[in-house]
Amino acid sequence: MRALHFCSMKITEDVGRYAAEQKLSEDEVLHADLEQKACELTESGAEIYAKT
Repeated sequence: MRALHFCSMKITEDVGRYAAEQKLSEDEVLHADLEQKACELTESGAEIYAKT
């Protein structure tokens, strides 16, 4: 299994770039993404851990 690698600075830059492209604030982009994830969680049964 491959380990996930990420850089928080790159993620911050990506969010900022996406927000600028969409003509939204970073807070608006993050809020919309959290809303989407909340809907996905609710639709999948609101279980935090997936049953395997």
